Amino acid sequence: MSLVVVGSIALDSIKTPAGEVNDVLGGSAIYASIAGKYFTDVSIVGVVGEDFPQAHIDLLNNREINIEGLVKVPGKTFRWKGEYLNLNQATTLDTQLNVFAEFKPVLTKGCKTNSVTFLGNIHPTLQLEVLDQIECSDIIAMDTMNLWIDITKNELTEVMKRVDLVFINEDEIKMYAQKSNIFEAIELILDLGVKYVVVKRGEYGAIVASRDDLFFVPVYPIRKVVDPTGAGDSFAGGFVGYLAKMKKYDFETIKQATIYGTITAANNIQSFSVENLQHLSETEIENMAGELKQWIKI
Repeated sequence: MSLVVVGSIALDSIKTPAGEVNDVLGGSAIYASIAGKYFTDVSIVGVVGEDFPQAHIDLLNNREINIEGLVKVPGKTFRWKGEYLNLNQATTLDTQLNVFAEFKPVLTKGCKTNSVTFLGNIHPTLQLEVLDQIECSDIIAMDTMNLWIDITKNELTEVMKRVDLVFINEDEIKMYAQKSNIFEAIELILDLGVKYVVVKRGEYGAIVASRDDLFFVPVYPIRKVVDPTGAGDSFAGGFVGYLAKMKKYDFETIKQATIYGTITAANNIQSFSVENLQHLSETEIENMAGELKQWIKI
């Protein structure tokens, strides 16, 4: 198994300056899996309710994403409703955990041994449960969010100590480290034993750091942003998907992964849900990545 993605699967209702949609496909595991599938085989682990549309299952099957770890249980699917008054910050209007509240991730036999494991920004206790099931993974990456930093910081720290790569946004890393300087905050997480820290900076791109190296990448310029929901997840999915494809984890490969994560995120934000992300071609991805590499001279 090349890439295993564990995370939330949701039905989102979103309002942005570009329009409004209701009960569209979302969740960290969805965005990361679809982005990652452009580079490697993907297995998704998550839970949905009885109301989860068959069309969304068909989409995953059509993308040839392994859904053996996707469990359907009695009840309603996790729902999130949010509004973007500006495109940099979502205001949560409603969260209904529903079946996700009782989610206990169980890795299938095939998912316990893989090249890359990605833990989406679910509760750190669930991330620890997944880590306990992994028998062999070349690299383990995780994402998090401000809620977990606020209410479960100790558990989150235990997860960080057991992974190789941490995705975290700029506000979150400062919050976690209680530092106003981003580079001090990065150093604190590296001190936990993490090999790579990837700081997502929204419209300002990303910073990737190891103990010995540092890399900055800008965003790919998009003229019209429709919906930023899932941008970080699709960035991470493209990133770890590329790592799984290359089966190399040195800093030069990490830099390339950052480029491809940037491209998948850039395509994600051009539509609501995964509408644009699911219709990419490998040629489009390579052309955009080539442009970005030319602009930053790598």
